[in-house]
Amino acid sequence: MNQAKGLPLVRVDGLRVGRKADGRTLLSDVGFEVEAGRSLAIVGESGSGKSLTARAVLGLLPAGLTAEGRVSLAGTDVSADPRALRRLRGTTVSLLLQDPFTLLNPLRKVGRQIADGLPGDRRNGEEVARRLAEVGLPAEVAARYPFQLSGGMRQRVGLACALSGDPRILVADEPTTALDVTTQREVLTLIRRIQRERGMAFVLITHDLRVAFSMCDDVLVLYAGRIMETGPGRELRREPRHPYTRALLAAEPPLDRRLAVLPSVPGNVPAHDETAGRCGFADRCAHAADVCWAGTPEPVPAGEGRTSACVRAAELAGTPEAEPAVEAPAEPVGEEAAPLLEVRGLTRTFRGASRPALAGIDLRVAPGEAVGVVGESGSGKTTLARCVVGLERPDGGTITLDGLEYSDLGALPRDERARALRTVQMVFQDPYSSLNPVRSIGAVLSEALRAAGRDGGKAEVAALLETVGLRPEAAARPPAGMSGGERQRVAIARAIAGRPALLICDEAVSALDVSVQAQILGLLTELRTSLSMALLFITHDLAVVRQVTDRVYVLSEGRCREHGPTGRVLDEPADDYTRTLLASVPDPDRRPD
Repeated sequence: MNQAKGLPLVRVDGLRVGRKADGRTLLSDVGFEVEAGRSLAIVGESGSGKSLTARAVLGLLPAGLTAEGRVSLAGTDVSADPRALRRLRGTTVSLLLQDPFTLLNPLRKVGRQIADGLPGDRRNGEEVARRLAEVGLPAEVAARYPFQLSGGMRQRVGLACALSGDPRILVADEPTTALDVTTQREVLTLIRRIQRERGMAFVLITHDLRVAFSMCDDVLVLYAGRIMETGPGRELRREPRHPYTRALLAAEPPLDRRLAVLPSVPGNVPAHDETAGRCGFADRCAHAADVCWAGTPEPVPAGEGRTSACVRAAELAGTPEAEPAVEAPAEPVGEEAAPLLEVRGLTRTFRGASRPALAGIDLRVAPGEAVGVVGESGSGKTTLARCVVGLERPDGGTITLDGLEYSDLGALPRDERARALRTVQMVFQDPYSSLNPVRSIGAVLSEALRAAGRDGGKAEVAALLETVGLRPEAAARPPAGMSGGERQRVAIARAIAGRPALLICDEAVSALDVSVQAQILGLLTELRTSLSMALLFITHDLAVVRQVTDRVYVLSEGRCREHGPTGRVLDEPADDYTRTLLASVPDPDRRPD
């Protein structure tokens, strides 16, 4: 990689991770270097080995896994001496996780948790306040518990804890995946500023390519536990030297235009050992040739500071990818069209809250229309959706769904409530928590079909699975035996079992990597057409809302700031808040500092 002269703070050579029980290899021949003041992003789909690499470097592998190879941190070879690694954690190298709520002790005030990592002579309130100020938080936050903080504030506290021992190396595993765009930008800017001021080596694990290219000097692309490509981020983005990198970049939804079809990578990431003796990406690659199946390619130089594990890299260099077709903006639905869903003056205030979650929201969705709802965390997006499906009871206002008017769905007579729930269904962000882990996929879908008045037999379950792009054999598997994208397809299948007229998707793709996200967005578009179904799509990702919706509502602090055709709102925003959201989207060509 493109590195300044000097000894690297992080050096990894020939890293291999395997399972003790059966001897299977999960990743192999992974190597990289990161110098002081420089940053490296490790990217790839779920199952590529990104987090596994980070945990192997830090000696945090789950029980039953073993690591081989050489790992040097700040000049100390920790490969053969776990005790040395334990001494370095916190003071030389530190880890920032995706969800700080699982890292922070919910029963202890955050100030005490920050103080735990400070040197003994500096464990005092003044130093804790200084550390909070470094991450942009006031001193009074020290007296709060984690559950009293927003997601962005918790991530800042998590960063303060990670930095409390003044480490020279920071490893961040998906640190902003669950954050909205403005909070994400604030946290990324903060990490970048502190890394630059302290001269730390920074390793970022992420599936978000925009974040990777905007944050890091160098990028390493992993697939099926092997390195596909490495190089300076901007050069790699401008001219990728591996078809897998090209495919990932193509699947990233553009913010400035709507594509007729969002490109995706078909299939799933295979296990490492399933790709022995060939290019691991060959069976999903549009450029695969016989030579790609003739052996396992090793990364070789592909330009200054760059490597590629594609045997056709030189041959494909400079070959332009086909430009995806741009779709014309959808014709706006006229106001005179009878709405399938109409929300009028909806209000909701939670006990103890300083402001309402919903403060008089109006919203319309016509039959077959796709409507987006965007905004930061706390804007009221999810509360609005939960009120529509009866999971929250609004304080005021009315909801009219396919001619049925209510404010509290649970208070409707049984037959009317059943009719409403046949009309609308919801897909949640985390399909694993919404699926019963001890029941097979077939049992889950059979139950949904029977609830919709169908027989729920094997043939109907198989047909439902095929509707969402899964093979009938998936019926026998438990949720834990499926990938994140497959589980989300099952969640969608369960939701459409009764052929609802309206499907509400609440951050349904925010936790998915870019290629699986593209597959799910394509599936939703196909289902909307084939089932004549309307979509209410809730997201904090403006590029995604551009690809999926016809109209969009922008919410902030429980109020609608503006709404209209999606293209018009994103291209010519009328409200300053919308302009702030757009400016917060990570720009690969601009560092967040």
